[in-house]
Amino acid sequence: MEMPSPNPAILARKAELAARLSAVLPADALIQDEVETRAYECDALTAYRCPPLLVVLPRTTQQVSQVLRICHQEGVPVVPRGAGTSLAGGALPTADSVILGVARMNEVLETDYDNRVIRVQTGRTNLSVSGAVEEEDFFYAPDPSSQLACAIAGNIAMNSGGAHCLKYGVTTNNLMGVTLVMMDGTVVEIGGAHLDAGGLDLLGVICGSEGQLGVVTEATLRILHKPEGARPVLIGYDSNEVAGACVSDIIKAGVLPVAIEFMDRPCIEACEAFAKAGYPMCEALLIIEVEGSPDEIDHQLKLITEIARSHNPVELREAQDAEEAGRIWLGRKSAFGAMGQINDYMCLDGTIPVTELPMVLRRIGELSKQYGLDVANVFHAGDGNMHPLILFDANKPGDLELCEEFGADILKLCVEAGGCLTGEHGVGVEKRDLMLHQYAPEDLEAQLKVKDVFDPQWLLNPAKVFPLAVTEARRVGGVAAQ
Repeated sequence: MEMPSPNPAILARKAELAARLSAVLPADALIQDEVETRAYECDALTAYRCPPLLVVLPRTTQQVSQVLRICHQEGVPVVPRGAGTSLAGGALPTADSVILGVARMNEVLETDYDNRVIRVQTGRTNLSVSGAVEEEDFFYAPDPSSQLACAIAGNIAMNSGGAHCLKYGVTTNNLMGVTLVMMDGTVVEIGGAHLDAGGLDLLGVICGSEGQLGVVTEATLRILHKPEGARPVLIGYDSNEVAGACVSDIIKAGVLPVAIEFMDRPCIEACEAFAKAGYPMCEALLIIEVEGSPDEIDHQLKLITEIARSHNPVELREAQDAEEAGRIWLGRKSAFGAMGQINDYMCLDGTIPVTELPMVLRRIGELSKQYGLDVANVFHAGDGNMHPLILFDANKPGDLELCEEFGADILKLCVEAGGCLTGEHGVGVEKRDLMLHQYAPEDLEAQLKVKDVFDPQWLLNPAKVFPLAVTEARRVGGVAAQ
């Protein structure tokens, strides 16, 4: 994986840049010691590392504006960072860049239960948004597996989803407004605490833009009343393809569970050893949850179990109480940590039409044998957002490169099946060089022109999302070079 060479002129001006930033920030908000900056050398894609030039940790929108204005004047690249949980290298710095972390911006600014919105600083963690409103029986719907740690800023940057996005949608469906600081320090308000803003859908452009258009410092989010009740059912099958066919049939039947999660045998075994959730040892496991009133739950589960039984499950277990429901979800929520205990792995994020699940799972199995690397599958099956975990040995020469090649073939398979490269992790650096597999050159050019408008000098996260060869002229000379 290639990154641009650092600009020697910027490296030589480190002390001058640090002095200018120190003048507008509290003493503890600037990190310039080379040892301390190593804490920010990577995100959750730990295969690639590079300490940044400097790190700034502002607490207010005004401080963010001042930092960006200075970096804009100095021509210094800025890499926005939420909690550093990106699995695509979205917050990977270069040696001549400034990391702008929003982790200290974690306050709740306003809560409006009548209109069902909450406004927060974007360094606040995903789960703590629900925590701020749960006493009034409200919650924030998007729930990525990293919700205990990941920040709203990163959720917006990558348009994160989660297990329950099948019913409630991903971040873009629950984001109502943002405060955005552009690269020149200009602060703009987009959207707000109302259903829809007039004019261009700029909010839809910002959500999922991976920190390339501006730094989101505040967000207005939709909150919802907690459902009356919820109940999961656990269904085991002796084949991945049969489990995939079951999911497809449930969606075809018009049933809308709140979540449909899939795990295959390697993941089941790891999760059971780690969380002791009581999972059956089978080839494939589905966790399907429905919610509503008791009658609604019973009706939906009746339809789902009828479809499930038509595929001859080896086990079908409906949670009988809250404790059993918690155990069912405990294993799934522990999946990434459980796999990390037994192997190095690379987590992918391709998305496919649900009807293609059986074929894609079969092809992933064939590719696994071809490359000689095992794969554990765990994903949001209801909307086809796959998370294959390719197992490899980081200490074995050549294994990482083999893993990357295998991963690229899986993502290409997703596109060829009618899907796309990413569902919620983003492109970052991980999928950057595959963008031409999904988009024609003219399609990419249209996207590049959007960045040209927001960031003419191409200083915000410039080495991400698009192939470096495609963006070289812009990164070197900005829009004027075009």
